[in-house]
Formats: sequence, structure tokens, C-alpha cells
Amino acid sequence: MPVTWKIALLLLFAGFLDADAAEGKKPNILLIYTDDQGSVDARCYGARDLTTPAMDSLAEKGVRFTQMLAPAAVCSPSRAGLLGGCIPMRLGAPGNISSARGGKGLSPRLYLLPEALQDAGYRTHHVGKWHLGYTDETMPNGQGFESSFGHMGGCIDNYSHFFYWNGPNRHDLWRDGREVWRDGEGFGELMVEEAKAVIASKDKRPFFIYWAINWPHYPLQGSDKWRAHYRAKGLAHPRDKYAAFVSTMDELIGQVIAQIDTTGKRNDTIVILQSDHGHSVEERTFRGGGSSGPYRGHKFSFLEGGIRVPAIVSWPGTLPEGEVREQFVTGCDWFPTLTKWAKAPLPKDMKLDGKDINAVIRSSEAPSPHKDFFWTQDFSRNKNAPWAVRRGDWKLLHRPLDQVTPWKDGKAPGYLLVNLAEDPGESANLAESEPARLAELKDLAMRYQEDLLPDFREARK
Repeated sequence: MPVTWKIALLLLFAGFLDADAAEGKKPNILLIYTDDQGSVDARCYGARDLTTPAMDSLAEKGVRFTQMLAPAAVCSPSRAGLLGGCIPMRLGAPGNISSARGGKGLSPRLYLLPEALQDAGYRTHHVGKWHLGYTDETMPNGQGFESSFGHMGGCIDNYSHFFYWNGPNRHDLWRDGREVWRDGEGFGELMVEEAKAVIASKDKRPFFIYWAINWPHYPLQGSDKWRAHYRAKGLAHPRDKYAAFVSTMDELIGQVIAQIDTTGKRNDTIVILQSDHGHSVEERTFRGGGSSGPYRGHKFSFLEGGIRVPAIVSWPGTLPEGEVREQFVTGCDWFPTLTKWAKAPLPKDMKLDGKDINAVIRSSEAPSPHKDFFWTQDFSRNKNAPWAVRRGDWKLLHRPLDQVTPWKDGKAPGYLLVNLAEDPGESANLAESEPARLAELKDLAMRYQEDLLPDFREARK
């Protein structure tokens, strides 16, 4: 065989090898889910009074969303929607799940994101908050996570690791289903230590880290460094305490991303940062501190301030960098998007409300994959439960909640109809002036309820 032919064949064979290697390579995934972070609470979102270099750097090296809508306005259902790819009601979790040992959580029969990634060859790791079940079969190791370190309930004191609510007082720190004691050690540093160890592991399988960082959820326990920083700036109460906790969280995020850089895995790692819902105005957070910016509402509310959240995705060398996306997307969309990027096949009969947003991430011109969407509390037991439905720019809310901005005439309307393109602050109720649109969205909401109810009952069995 002539030498030239041998060289050509060798080059062709090498090309096949490279193509096979590229086809088989799966990206690492670090999914950071912050807790009670307000709609605009990062400097890259316009909060000039906050210092958030890690989040800002992610935005510079990735895509930042301005219309990312959380699956729910409170902790458990938002997390369910993220990991299950569905409207939380469909998964049997329209509201918060018990923070007590024995509390029934998401059904083990559900096929969650960590299980799909595990089946695709990933090592899967939970770090931080869970709040999706407190029995052996519904804690993280029973739901697709190879390892788990964190708390199972809704919130803890970050130093004693006791449930931060009311009695009976109970310790809540677990590793792989077994209670562990690290009292006196800061939970933030413990989470960073855990995540860095996963990243540095010599295991050749790609990693998926679900870092459900329980900050800036109360108790607001920012570091001395950042408390002093905002004291010097003269930030008012309670923004100063919230800000110190946000910057403390940002510093920890920076440390974990630096570990990805140090290990040479940055271009092979997708980093997503997103809040679970809007900021809290509860008593335990001094009735405020966070900000929804131009939007109305907060945690527990289906107004934009309760569900429009900061969200950034970064994958240097693969996804656009330093760009902004204004399309309407949801937290349920990460399930089909990540499983596509990870080449993780899903069951053919699997019903998802989330949509693949790969095209949106890559182009500001791509249309939103959602014609409409629905948010709801548990209407199976309460026919008058609050809900919200959206079609295009039109949004209808049933029994809207706002504990900050007074309602006209001092009483919340039964129905609030808004056009978000013209009124993102949801200040003008068009229910009377747009009767046809009101009827259309009421009908759409009813059809969503009829579709969700059988799946909800099945998931609750």
C-alpha cells in the first residue's frame, strides 16, 4: 500500500476516534439552587448596593435570563419542579413538604433528574438543602443521589444545624441517610468542603452536583467580613443583614467555581445558578431585606416578584458568553435541557411540562418554547386555592397575594388580569376591560387543573 494511502487511512481512523470521543464525552454539571434570593438581587441584575463578584463573573461567562420563572413560589414545590421537570402539582407536591422525620415526600416512583443522569453514567451528589421528603425512601439517596450531605427540612441554624422554626427543637444534618454531628462548624464552609471534594475526585465519571445552597434563606447569618462591609456602607436594616448573607453566599460560590478552574474542568462543566423563588417578607427575615426590583410580589406569591428569579447558565467554549435572554422560560425546563446535553435518554411515555431551552440559550432570536404555563397551590382540597396562568404576555392570577404593596381599594381582587409586556409591575387590573381575554385564561386554567389532577392523585398514592 502506498505511503500516502497509509497516511490517509491513519488520519481517517484518527478522525473517527476523535469523533467517537467527542460523541461520548459528557459535561459535568453544577446546579446551584439558591434559597429566597430576590428577583434582582445580584449586581449583574442591577442591584448596585450588593457585592456579588462570583455571580457577576458567571454572567460574564454565560447567559443571564431576565424572564426565568420558578416552578413555584415556595421551597418544596419549586425544587420538585426543578428535579422532576413538571408543574409541582403533577408530582404530588403543590406545597411545602414536612420538615419532620417521617414526613412523606416525592413518590419514589417518580423519575427525577438525578436518576436520569445516574442512568446515563453520572455520579450524582446532593449538597445542602433537600426539603423533598424525610423518610428513607424519599431522602436523596433513595431518589437517585449516590451521595448526600445536608439538611432534610426547610431551614437550619447554620452553626448548631438545628431546624430553625419552632419546637420541638431537632437536629437536622445528614450524610447518606445517617445523622451526623458537626455542631459549631459553619454549614456554608461544610458545603464548600463537600462540593470541592466531589470536583477533585479521581472518579472518571462526569459529576452532577445539585448544590441546594440554603442561603439567603433565614436565619440571616452572614460572615463578620460582610457584615462589616455593609455596616461601613451604611446600608439600612434589614437590607444590610440580607446583603451580608448574599455576599457571604457569593463568596462560597466563588470558592467552588475556583475549584473547577483549578482542576482544569471549567470548559467541561455546565454551571447553572438560579433562585428557587422570590425573596421572603416573613417575620424571621425581619419582614424583608430582599428585592423584586420593578416587579410586584415576593415569596408565596404568584405575582412576578414571587416567581421571576435570577438565573444564569455558563459553559465556556460551548454556550454564548456575556449575553442576556429575555424569552419566557421556566425552572422546569432544566430537566429536558440537561438530560439532552448529558445524552440521557428519557422514558418515551414520560410527561414533562418543562421544555428544552437549548435553542433559547444559544440565540436571543429563538422563540420561547412555552405558549402557556400554570402555577398553583393544592386545588384538590381547596377549590378556592390561588393560581396563576400565563399565555404569551397575558397573565391571570386568582386570589393574588401581596403583603408589601397595598391594593387599590384596600382589598386584593378575586382575579387580576395583566399584560406583562405593557405592565411588568402588575399594577393595572384589566379583568373588566378585557372580558374575552379573562374568559380565555379562566378556561385555560380549568384545562390545566383537569389535566393535572389525575397525575397528582397518582403521585400521592
